Amino acid sequence: MKRVLIIGATSAIATACARLWARDGAEFFLVGRNGEKLEQVSNDLKALGATAASVYTLEATDVDAHQQMMEKCLATLRQIDIALIAHGTLPDQKACEKDAQLALRELANNATSVIALLTLLGNQFELQRHGALAVISSVAGDRGRPSNYLYGSAKAAVSTFCEGLRARLFKVGVSLTTIKPGFVDTPMTQGLNLPPLLTAQPEKVAESIVKAVRNKKDTVYTPFFWAPIMLIIKYLPNFIFKRTNL
Repeated sequence: MKRVLIIGATSAIATACARLWARDGAEFFLVGRNGEKLEQVSNDLKALGATAASVYTLEATDVDAHQQMMEKCLATLRQIDIALIAHGTLPDQKACEKDAQLALRELANNATSVIALLTLLGNQFELQRHGALAVISSVAGDRGRPSNYLYGSAKAAVSTFCEGLRARLFKVGVSLTTIKPGFVDTPMTQGLNLPPLLTAQPEKVAESIVKAVRNKKDTVYTPFFWAPIMLIIKYLPNFIFKRTNL
């Protein structure tokens, strides 16, 4: 039986991952900002076969509250076998360009709160010398594109932090998987004009995440075709790249 902590447990991708783990009888500690939605997810997972699914309400940007959440999680699960960090927002790039305070709030949602949680979890996994940590970053972090460079810079910070933490935790037998989704059809992207051929469903993304965590992969692009797409974008010469509207 796996004991699973999910932060941002009501997100579409996190819920889809949890459903896959629930079918194997996992025990969950579900963290999110909306208690009612957490209860709905908990009931769904127990119906699918989860051993238990405790819930905990947390505003992820409240860094001072992270430690108390961790203590409650460990009191409930006793040990964490898998931890998935999946919270985040999709900023309005144009609005962030005009409002520095909004830009900083979005960075807190997508970068600093994640890094704070990774620091706590990294220390816990180092003590355990066992487990798998997974973090949802984004292909947006691979290069600062003009259409979403605030979001991209946040995800770049998370991905770079994960690189260093991964090397640290590897030495004690703990894996850390950085997940880089492309376009996914979720409530967060609702209303955006996404290209249908490049847009995945949360369930397919979840399958690749669960497989990558099980296989202790360092980084997973999901769907897989985003790896070559981002390779091209990353290596576009600057004199071409700065003229694009990507």
